[in-house]
Amino acid sequence: MKIENILIVSPMYQELRAYIQNAGVQKNFRYIPEDEVIQDNLKWADALVSFNLKSDYDYSHLKWVHSLGAGVDRFLFKNAWDDSVLLTRTICSFGQRIGEYCLSYILRDLQFHEEFRELQLQKKWQQRTPKLLNELKVMVYGTGEIGQAAAKLLSGFGVEVYGVSQSGKEKEYFNDVMTVESHFTLLGEMDVIINTMPLTEQTAGFFNSQVFQKVTNSGFINVGRGASVDEEALLQALEDGQVRYAVLDVFAQEPLPENHPLWKHPGVLITPHISAVTSPEEGAACFLDTLKNLEENKPLNNRVDTKKGY
Repeated sequence: MKIENILIVSPMYQELRAYIQNAGVQKNFRYIPEDEVIQDNLKWADALVSFNLKSDYDYSHLKWVHSLGAGVDRFLFKNAWDDSVLLTRTICSFGQRIGEYCLSYILRDLQFHEEFRELQLQKKWQQRTPKLLNELKVMVYGTGEIGQAAAKLLSGFGVEVYGVSQSGKEKEYFNDVMTVESHFTLLGEMDVIINTMPLTEQTAGFFNSQVFQKVTNSGFINVGRGASVDEEALLQALEDGQVRYAVLDVFAQEPLPENHPLWKHPGVLITPHISAVTSPEEGAACFLDTLKNLEENKPLNNRVDTKKGY
């Protein structure tokens, strides 16, 4: 595939420009922020490098679209995609970042950070024995690169990790992998549930009342996509005690509206979509590596199956 005109659209376009120019790539580049994009920019380009364009555009004039994030739902979810347009995504340290994010909140719970902080403020010397990681059972929804990296990190500490995927295919670092049809069988045994799934027609609203009713006093961590969770069902599960705490990094609407009840719920911890950020250096490196492989007709390990949505 011959690529000459490349449009870079990102809030960090200036940082990306510095890395790309330093690499000495001989292409025609245009670097612009997201709020300045118009359809004519895409008509000029052979390739688009972006993450989350705020409007719907016609990508059919392009040869290649490269997502600066791991997710591609902004391009594919509920959108028709021209199969002649190649779609790739960024693969970098996302799995490690998400694994450490999840581990930090799991340890926060096991080590009773909140309880001991409250006791400190009350000047009370009241002992309580922390739990161990190897006592836990965790179910990770999504066994791709990110889910598998999280499973590797957790299983390294002795956590019993189970996975859920469309195929149910066995993957390393998981004790067992179930399909979305069979995952209910062990759900009630899980201490923590982690969502890393991409947003597709099949995963939209996946975590609903039917799922949460099978959960027993578990933690719920969402680092996948906000639209995979029925937020009202989650709030009800928190009230009913099925979900003991929820750590939420992604939401159906971002930023989360100021009047949303999740902000004030005592069982909810909110972070602003930072569990797996793309650094300018990593974003540029993955794009340049993909461009090189594309022009040399080498295999692309980050090519997206646009029919599956990931």
